[in-house]
Amino acid sequence: MKKTRKVKVGGIVIGGGERIAVQSMTNTDTHDHEACLRQVRALEAEGCDIVRLAVPDIAAVKTIEKLKSNVRVPLVADIHFDYRIAIECANAGVDKIRINPGNIGSDEKVREVARVCNEKNIPIRIGVNSGSLEKSILKRFGKPCAEALAESAMYHASLLEKFDFDNIVLSVKSSDVKTMIDANRYLAERTDYPLHLGVTEAGTETQGLIKSSAGIGSLLCDGIGDTIRISLTADPTSEVKSAKALLRAIGRSGANSINIVSCPTCGRTKIDLIDLVHKFEEIADTKLTVSRPITVALMGCIVNGPGEAREADIGIAGASGEAVLFKKGEIIRKIPESLIIETLVKEISQM
Repeated sequence: MKKTRKVKVGGIVIGGGERIAVQSMTNTDTHDHEACLRQVRALEAEGCDIVRLAVPDIAAVKTIEKLKSNVRVPLVADIHFDYRIAIECANAGVDKIRINPGNIGSDEKVREVARVCNEKNIPIRIGVNSGSLEKSILKRFGKPCAEALAESAMYHASLLEKFDFDNIVLSVKSSDVKTMIDANRYLAERTDYPLHLGVTEAGTETQGLIKSSAGIGSLLCDGIGDTIRISLTADPTSEVKSAKALLRAIGRSGANSINIVSCPTCGRTKIDLIDLVHKFEEIADTKLTVSRPITVALMGCIVNGPGEAREADIGIAGASGEAVLFKKGEIIRKIPESLIIETLVKEISQM
């Protein structure tokens, strides 16, 4: 795993080998405090670690100030062009600021933002994507390629570093999956700043999750990346659900997670496995808590049961109207189909 420096965002630590933090962003009008509060609380309830809000003007800063006294989750202010908004958000108690130092004006303005954030120990995320590249960098590389994105991020970091500010998270995103992957690999070789991973403008829940899984998942499996956002054209809570599912799939979801293994079913399947898996997944996500990571296997028949899923901590393999319960590949007993979920929940609760 790539070792990066630690950056603290409220009570969440990004980098330094800490667990991968899940982020999302509100899509409500930031001037509407009540709407933002409802959405932030919904994201909080879904298990989101960090929530970002667009702050387009000084008036919207009031919402940040109000939210800070009503929610626990750390808040990030997304700011473009006006350095005064960044300073006001810092004074309002925001936990992190997202800017590109190169687009907020003169050195004096960058220095002032760096000074205030240093005083209040507020980190800054530099966010670069294909549409935000500087003309000089575009001219040098000819197009928004991976190297151009990474060079832009490092350039923006250097603008803060010259004012002794290094409490930085870097993010390079593209709607092209391969470009995003290559840009982050390029950065990981050249800096120890924590990396925020994401495929920007990824699309709908289905297409966006596929693109994000390919891009974010491949980097995380290589040990690159410290925090993630799965960007979807959907309700922001779907981003959190998708991110948590991705982290479970690659074994990076933290200490207390349930990984579900299930077969695709075939003509040998004699129980309603598809419905069973959906019901168990919902219970696992909302009601079951475990003291350590466990793997649960739900298999359609004895052929793909204890043998193929022998590494699972616990599981079932279907038969006609019943199933066998097994642990670590060893068959324990038979149970009626109607009691499969009840039995699994009870057994898991005692593990």
